Amino acid sequence: MNHVLRKYCPRIDFESYEDFYDNFAIEVPGDFNFAYDVVDEWARVEPGKRALVWCDDHEGAEEFSFGDLARLSDKAANALAALGIGKGDTVMVILRRRWEYWVVALALCKIGATLIPASLQLTAKDIVYRAESVNIKMLVCVDDDYVCTQAEAAMQDAPSIKEHVIVAGERAGWHSFSTLLDEAPEAWERPTGEAATTANDIMLIYFTSGTTGLAKAVCHNFAHPLGHILTAKYWQQVREDTLHMSVTDSGWAKFGWGKIYGQWIAGAAIFAYDMDKFVPAELLEKVQEYRLTTFCAPPTMYRFMLQEDVASFDLSSVENFATAGEPLNAEVTLAWERATGKRIREGFGQTEGPVLVATFPWVDPRPGSMGKPSPLLNIKLLDEDGAEVADGEEGAICVTGLRRAWPPGLFVGYFHDEERTRSAVGGEHYNLHDMAWRDSDGYYFFVGRDDDVIKCSGYRIGPFEVESALVEHDAVIECAVTAAPDPVRGMVVKATVVLARGWEPSDALVRELQEHVKKTTAPYKYPRIVEFVDELPKTIGGKIKRKLIRNNDGID
Repeated sequence: MNHVLRKYCPRIDFESYEDFYDNFAIEVPGDFNFAYDVVDEWARVEPGKRALVWCDDHEGAEEFSFGDLARLSDKAANALAALGIGKGDTVMVILRRRWEYWVVALALCKIGATLIPASLQLTAKDIVYRAESVNIKMLVCVDDDYVCTQAEAAMQDAPSIKEHVIVAGERAGWHSFSTLLDEAPEAWERPTGEAATTANDIMLIYFTSGTTGLAKAVCHNFAHPLGHILTAKYWQQVREDTLHMSVTDSGWAKFGWGKIYGQWIAGAAIFAYDMDKFVPAELLEKVQEYRLTTFCAPPTMYRFMLQEDVASFDLSSVENFATAGEPLNAEVTLAWERATGKRIREGFGQTEGPVLVATFPWVDPRPGSMGKPSPLLNIKLLDEDGAEVADGEEGAICVTGLRRAWPPGLFVGYFHDEERTRSAVGGEHYNLHDMAWRDSDGYYFFVGRDDDVIKCSGYRIGPFEVESALVEHDAVIECAVTAAPDPVRGMVVKATVVLARGWEPSDALVRELQEHVKKTTAPYKYPRIVEFVDELPKTIGGKIKRKLIRNNDGID
């Protein structure tokens, strides 16, 4: 009986999707703090309960109980506080998938400081921009020469962090995290009075991928982890005392979706594989070796794993496969089912919230569909006038009813940007600017970003439908469909294609792919231009940069 989960959810078992949607609730205490009220609470009741199983590509392996994490995060809180970090300070953490990330994240939560996860790929310019945007006071970095060199270059223009740098390893001029941890006292008391946190204080800031301009500082409050009960228990379907893996780097929001918050509230253990490089066969071997119960990875990884002989791996321990980050093509989920006997359950959301639409336990996975809306968020498809569209019509995915109830997990605004915050969430609804349509059974189908939809010869063409048609062809492992300029039609459909192993570019293959699309979907949607590339441009979060492809073709 999960006493932690039940403390926040009066009811956790449901008979149907309709029952779940109508009756699921989350109760948010005014002083909720994930580190104290979840991790330390598990440590108090079951100190030996497994929380984190970690390994890397260099024979490194560690296992941590909730008792271990409670103790280590207390010591880390003491160490960070001794360096001057206090409530409300902002700390950027670039730790990839190192086990130290979890300890630092919990320590900052206990102090009441604001965590800013970041990617290994940031340049000095990126770090300066973030430091100036949110007044970063400290950097905690992995022992990686590129990362540390960029950080050191950034310090020349970001003096707020110059004296506050910590490395998970050893580097001249940096504090060693392991040394700080060893020397810090274990006794740490939960702050009270003005030093205590409330559920409305800012716990976490994610910088968005910046596909349409400079990255935005998305603020989440201390109630945010409770929103991921929806993500972990009801979409990924994690269970207490089982092992869950989400394949993601700590620098982006999917880490919060799949590697810390909802999973630990549900009492599951997290499996973390700190891989140097994604090698499909090696990832499959880890799933097989550690006998994972639930597994989540981006669609691109499933596509590349399907280039291997998936059926030769023993994945029978996995009860639920899930995916998010980009839309999942129907052919991929069908191919995965042929190889494993299980379909992939898709989830949809943004950096700004928890899972918004998903294939929940009572919803039969429908290839090509994201599933059905999450409870609490009042998801609607709205037209340009704010009216709900009919079944079969395209509309913008929106979180509605914000003035009546603020769902836990949804962001509370952009850091010190009142105008942008008011525009996004100051009214009755938050428009994600992602387009979808709904069938008569209530399933949602992704179309594309509103600025990705292609207008050609009077038609509106959603890129995802064309991409789905293309990946059904054996030659295509992934692709991006965008608009390209045309002197006669104004715009035409272009496909930028990454070929599967064993295929080579040719004019004949271009014609074959074009004919394949004509037979698979409406003929007017076929790509008049096909370009073959070795890889697609992507954000640090793994999303395809369709805007960059359009810009390179001369479209603003």
